[in-house]
Amino acid sequence: MSGSPYREIQQKQERILQVGRGRDSKEMPSKTEGKGMKAGSQKKKKNVGADVEAKSAHRLAVLEKELLQDHLALRRDEARRAKASEDQLRWRLRVLEAELQEARSEGKAVYAETCQREAEAAREGAEQALRERDQTLAQLRAHVADMEAKYEEILHGSLDQLLAKLRAVKPQWDGAVLRLHSKYKERLRQFGLNPLDL
Repeated sequence: MSGSPYREIQQKQERILQVGRGRDSKEMPSKTEGKGMKAGSQKKKKNVGADVEAKSAHRLAVLEKELLQDHLALRRDEARRAKASEDQLRWRLRVLEAELQEARSEGKAVYAETCQREAEAAREGAEQALRERDQTLAQLRAHVADMEAKYEEILHGSLDQLLAKLRAVKPQWDGAVLRLHSKYKERLRQFGLNPLDL
C-alpha cells in the first residue's frame, strides 16, 4: 500500500482546516473598519460579507465531499487489489492441489510430500493474506466513518455560525428596509402622489 494517496488525503484535510480558519479570520472586521463611511456602503459590506460567508461554507462542503470521495476510491482500490491477490492465491492453491493428486496417482511419494508442503504453505499464505485484507478493510471503514463524522460536525458548526450571523444582521436589514420605505413614501407625497395608488 503506497503512502502517497494517504499523503494527498492528509493534505486535503489540512487545506479544509485552513479554509475554515481563514474564513473565521475574514469574518472578524477590524474596529476601525466602517468609520467615516456612508450607511449605504456599510450595508453593501454586510451583504458582501454574508455572500463571502456563504461561498466559503459552500467551498468547505465541496472540499469535504472531495475528501470523502478520495477515501472511498482508496478503499475500493484496496479491496480490488486484495481480491486480485486472493484470486491468484486460490488459483495457485488449485494448481498445487492438482499436482499433488497427480503425484499421488503416479506413486511419487517424495514429490507428493513436497507438493503437499507447498500446498499447505500456499494455503496458509492465502489465509494470512485474507486476514490482512479483512483487517485493512476494517481499519479503512473505521477511518472513513470517523472522517465522515468529523466533517459532518464541521459542516454543521459552519452552517450554525452562518445562520447565527444572518439572524444577528436581519433586524438591521429590516430596520433599513422600513426606513427606505418611509423615505420613499414621503417623497411620493411631496410630489403629490398617493403611495397606495401605485
